[in-house]
Amino acid sequence: MADEKLMSRLSLNQITIDQWSLKEAVDGCLRNEVPWISVWRHKIEEIGLKQSKKLIRDSGLRVSSICRGGMFPASTAKERTDRIDDNKHAIEEAAELGTDTLVLVCGPSADRDIDTAREQVAEGIDKLVPFAKDYGVKLAIEPLHPMFAADRSVINTMDQATTIAEKYEPEEVGVIVDVYHVWWDPNLSHEIERAKGRILGFHVSDWKVPMPDMFAGRAMMGEGVIEINRMRKAVEEAGYHGPIEVEIINKLLWDRNGDEVLAEVKQSFVKHV
Repeated sequence: MADEKLMSRLSLNQITIDQWSLKEAVDGCLRNEVPWISVWRHKIEEIGLKQSKKLIRDSGLRVSSICRGGMFPASTAKERTDRIDDNKHAIEEAAELGTDTLVLVCGPSADRDIDTAREQVAEGIDKLVPFAKDYGVKLAIEPLHPMFAADRSVINTMDQATTIAEKYEPEEVGVIVDVYHVWWDPNLSHEIERAKGRILGFHVSDWKVPMPDMFAGRAMMGEGVIEINRMRKAVEEAGYHGPIEVEIINKLLWDRNGDEVLAEVKQSFVKHV
């Protein structure tokens, strides 16, 4: 019974089986009885928003999130405005596909000024909040591991993410807890408790030693060093009982049969999450 309850929360983050189109991912989830999916925007773009919406609606799958918005810092005001516009499109896509959660990967510095980049992230989110609220979409700030500060996000800790989120109502801005990115933080327990009521997603994978690839070397749950189950219980104590996204960015998985990967995901999910 406990396994059934946990499996009812399983979401396939589409990047885990990136070789699949959106249609293939939807069909794969149905074949393998996975009730949720997290959709990536480049997969929506391949077939268009209208067809993507029809696929999701007809399948009966629930969408846990859209990935991704963000990427706020830029060298010029025009570039920053363009990125706000792109985020507005992402919000519209989220609303059309029936999810209230847009994951924000906030972006790297446009130069060496990381403090200004972090200010630009906060400014960008502030500009988006009224628009997102009108669409019923929450902005979910995902802190990324510090090793990604130079090329993907200058928001690297739960503290940074929650500090921004606390300026807004919980139904407007919250945070994502991705075990791959935050497991190392000595203040993690405190920060998860602090984010109570603002946790908008829980993402799982594992950190294998040695790490084969910084970006695309995440491991299947149970193959690495992360205390995933302990972290799940912590986010539940902080009030999060929503879908759990399996987000394993790994080049080796992209070369395999998708159904085999998804079967392995389910096994490791039950055992280690």
